[in-house]
Amino acid sequence: QVQLEESGGGLVQPGGSLKLSCAASGFSFSTKAMSWHRQAPGKERELVAAISVSARTTNYADSVKGRFTISRDNAGNTVHLQMNGLKPEDTAVYYCATVRGWPQGTEYWGQGTQVTVSA
Repeated sequence: QVQLEESGGGLVQPGGSLKLSCAASGFSFSTKAMSWHRQAPGKERELVAAISVSARTTNYADSVKGRFTISRDNAGNTVHLQMNGLKPEDTAVYYCATVRGWPQGTEYWGQGTQVTVSA
């Protein structure tokens, strides 16, 4: 079955860095665009970043552009989100997803990993 498993979340101080990873299985990873979304308490889930099959095209939310970088390793069936210069407003549960309808549409989701940015 399709599985997406996020890891790498945790507590970090403002200005710090964190790298999230998503391990994919049960489908042809190299044929799917991938994305990261996040949801903070009381807010709607929002697209953070998306990456095309070839990794030649990426999409970022304005709030994270220049601070976050999405990447993928098709040989290893993994997608990553490098987060630098973290701010308290980045606190949320981060989800990995396959893309169905570039860039915000989704197909399969992982369970999410908590990222908390606090002093």
